[in-house]
Amino acid sequence: MAVSSLSLNWVSTTLSKKLNVAYPNELTRSATAFSCQNFFTCPEDISSDEENKSKRRLLLMGAGLLTANLLPANSLFAQEIPKNYDAFVDRIDGYSYVYPSDWTEFEFTGHDSGFKDRYLQLQNVRVRFIPTDKKDVHDLGPMEEVVSNLARHVYAAPNQVADILDMQEKSVDGKNYYTFEYILTSPNYSSASIATIAIANGRYYTLIVGANERRWKRVRNKLKVVADSFRILDI
Repeated sequence: MAVSSLSLNWVSTTLSKKLNVAYPNELTRSATAFSCQNFFTCPEDISSDEENKSKRRLLLMGAGLLTANLLPANSLFAQEIPKNYDAFVDRIDGYSYVYPSDWTEFEFTGHDSGFKDRYLQLQNVRVRFIPTDKKDVHDLGPMEEVVSNLARHVYAAPNQVADILDMQEKSVDGKNYYTFEYILTSPNYSSASIATIAIANGRYYTLIVGANERRWKRVRNKLKVVADSFRILDI
């Protein structure tokens, strides 16, 4: 299927490398400006330097869209996109995933991309990556040790207790992934999440999708689709 037959959703706050591929039966969405909510503050005045940066972003977006239309659809997103989900593809940073189509983009400090429920903001997905000299997730160690260390000593705050519910390992197109489900409990609040980690392209990638623990039973399967869809692309 040619890219032109898919609905391409470019979000105005994202650089040209960020491509949203909507479910094929949906109408093309118009670009939307990102609203200022909760996780960051928006300056009232935009400097001339920022205006110049915005202009450069628009130019890059045009070039990126042209490139996307010259590529076959399967090179942009190799998986079948489930109904009621959209696909996010970052060709430059080398990853892709799907997210619920009624979610909206947001900025999460220290992360490369993120989407959240429009009304339940703690229900969200975010992706980050850091440089690494390791070649594969197996280089981190056995899955059980890696997952335990991440959940209990990296993701959990000092006042939180981590409970690991499940962990899985899979290999797709020669790339290995660890996916695990966990709950973080603090005195006043508990959250449940599913994380998928992978290493490729000299980067250690992490996708985390989660929600309030009280809603977890209702949304767990929906969010598991997001975690399982995470793929690393060659760059």
